[in-house]
Amino acid sequence: MTDNPQQTSLLQAENLSMAFGGLDVFKNISLDIFEHQIVALIGPNGAGKTTLINCITGVYKPTGGNIVFQGKPISGLRPHQICRAGIGRTYQIPRPFMNMTVFQNLQVCAKSSETDFRGLLDLAGLWEKRDRLAKTLTFQERRLLELSRALSVNPRLLLLDETIAGLNPSETKDMMTILKRIHSEFKVTILWVEHVMSAIMETAHHIFCLHQGALIAEGSPADIANNDQVIEAYLGEEYKFQGK
Repeated sequence: MTDNPQQTSLLQAENLSMAFGGLDVFKNISLDIFEHQIVALIGPNGAGKTTLINCITGVYKPTGGNIVFQGKPISGLRPHQICRAGIGRTYQIPRPFMNMTVFQNLQVCAKSSETDFRGLLDLAGLWEKRDRLAKTLTFQERRLLELSRALSVNPRLLLLDETIAGLNPSETKDMMTILKRIHSEFKVTILWVEHVMSAIMETAHHIFCLHQGALIAEGSPADIANNDQVIEAYLGEEYKFQGK
């Protein structure tokens, strides 16, 4: 389902399941990610959000179901193959090459030598620090470098795993501005795992909610904020949509 039925489906998860040692993390999840949207994936800790990201990116091979990207199955491909197919990602904890410079970090990850490194680093506010070692950056700057590295593979789909976690309110506002610019200027579709619901409600076009390994709801921010199952399982009454 999509808020705009004329949009093209970019990625589909079909009856996707993942289990470790016989314990289901999630089971029979089906969802569509449509082009040119910012899509949020929310839910309590342990709901399976990061595991789903890891299945999409090839870190884990699903124990059931299929993942289709741009009309082609990608389940079972290695992470570098999925990356080269057009899917970039960030991690909850930034993982730059600490003993490389900011610029070298992008060079290592870039899909092409013609990648606009200056444009990426300007967007992140890191161009003036391009010759600094990644280990000297602040936490916020490492998050921005992580984002720049993910963009350097020229993705059609960008997967963000708690990009604003740990940032203060000012830094969160700056990151939201950057994400909106990425969406509009790079024409990239975004699937965003996040717990900061104020940011999600302001930024996302469509939201999926996982709970106890099941997809319990999807829809617009207003739909999700008024969904009784989501309120009970995750949001709480304080997030109920007020028409603002």
